[in-house]
Amino acid sequence: MLESKVIFHIDNFEKWKLMLNDTNLLFDSKNIEKCYIEVLATSEAVKRFDCNEVLASDIRTMKNLITKGVKFVACNHSLKEQNVNTKNIMSFVDIVPTGALELINRQGDGYIYLPAW
Repeated sequence: MLESKVIFHIDNFEKWKLMLNDTNLLFDSKNIEKCYIEVLATSEAVKRFDCNEVLASDIRTMKNLITKGVKFVACNHSLKEQNVNTKNIMSFVDIVPTGALELINRQGDGYIYLPAW
């Protein structure tokens, strides 16, 4: 059995459903015993973390993934660029200064980079 560390990077608002599905599928893999997953949102994708968005199905999926150990992270620079108030961010989302630095740090920790496609 394998141990896996993955950082999913999403920067496109329209790709959220596919990316969340891919994240769930990774947990269903029979070849992975332990999986560490971080989902990093940058650019327009950070808007999905705004509590003012009505996206109940995605929120349920995200909360389910959190119970499996998935960590959700938003780029603070992107939040500012997209005019998303950090006070409106879902409580389970961590905010990092920049997405690029987060990617560098996670890859340095042995995480595999997977972009949303």
